[in-house]
Amino acid sequence: MAEKTLETLFYETLRDVYYAERQILKALPKMARAAQSQNCKDAFEKHKEQTETHVERLQQVFDMIGKRAQGRTCEAMDGLIAEGEDVAEEFKGSPAIDAGLIAAAQAVEHYEIARYGTLKTWATQLGLKEAVSLLDATLQEEGDTDKKLTKLAVDAANQKAKAA
Repeated sequence: MAEKTLETLFYETLRDVYYAERQILKALPKMARAAQSQNCKDAFEKHKEQTETHVERLQQVFDMIGKRAQGRTCEAMDGLIAEGEDVAEEFKGSPAIDAGLIAAAQAVEHYEIARYGTLKTWATQLGLKEAVSLLDATLQEEGDTDKKLTKLAVDAANQKAKAA
């Protein structure tokens, strides 16, 4: 059996995040279609564009460590996406749909923030300076997206859901 090292853990977690990002790319258009407000639709569409960049960055990190970009099933992300699909179905046509979709999207963001933070730390410890830069850029964007989703929820979606 191969020795389990920080490098192995980094690679396996990178595969996990790569799979997760690719699943998110499939889920975001569905979320945009399910959203009622144009602001919410726009937020999901913008995040899809960012996620495409995140996938490209991950591919660069795989190249840096001499590995093929290949995902590994991430049951956590599959579960988070399934929850979002449940919200879209259960609250379809409801004034609360956007609030629910935003909450589901933030659960995904928080998972990504945790994973990218860990990967950045490990890349630092492994001396992968270019990878640190790429992972940090994505980590910052994920945090910004989370803040924008919070603002969208507080300023509009939650109010609409409550007023109904």
